[in-house]
Amino acid sequence: MGQPNKAQEVYEVLLRQATHERVKANIYHKLGEIKHNQGEYQEALTYHKKSLTIDQKTLPSNHADLANSYMGIANAYYSMADYSKALSIYEKALAIRQQSLPLNHLYLGDSYNRIGIVHDSMGDYPKALSYYEKAFVIRQESLPSNHPDLGASYNNIGFVYYNMGDYPKALSYYEKDLAILQQSLPSTHPDFGDSYSNIGLVYSKIGDYTKALSYYEKSLTIRQQSLPS
Repeated sequence: MGQPNKAQEVYEVLLRQATHERVKANIYHKLGEIKHNQGEYQEALTYHKKSLTIDQKTLPSNHADLANSYMGIANAYYSMADYSKALSIYEKALAIRQQSLPLNHLYLGDSYNRIGIVHDSMGDYPKALSYYEKAFVIRQESLPSNHPDLGASYNNIGFVYYNMGDYPKALSYYEKDLAILQQSLPSTHPDFGDSYSNIGLVYSKIGDYTKALSYYEKSLTIRQQSLPS
């Protein structure tokens, strides 16, 4: 039996035993995360909504735990490609976090990043860039310079510039992401495959096909190493 299923069983037992509403809310939230990781987004949504219902009855309207429940609901809607609902609920979570957390708190950065991802998926690249940059500022202030989440911010910003046709800027951000990967991950990690591929795409767009081919080959090598034997 896989670990997620085992964890689910444990939480279900704890839920049956729970008598305090706050404990139940936290368990529903955990079950929602497990279901989301299993790709069962509708079930994840159900659990997160149960958590939110309890939160709304037992917590002040600006409590950070309410924002966490909204984030779980929004993540489920995003994964089901209901971007408008996801965006609306991410914005509710952001409003609570802005009231309840320090301005440089990483959870605020996470909210900005998630809203950026939704705008990105909807093709609104200027808005996506604005939110990605807000997330980046917080991560830059709060994380070590080689932290993978900082690399993810560079990658997201690079992706937006790529989609906007600003290939020199895209390349600059993709290379910053790669530099962080090289400092923080083993050289055969699958994330290198994506990074090399992204840089290859940019070189292809600007007509430097020799460099593009070199990066595509690096990406292919990583991906071949990552495949199960």
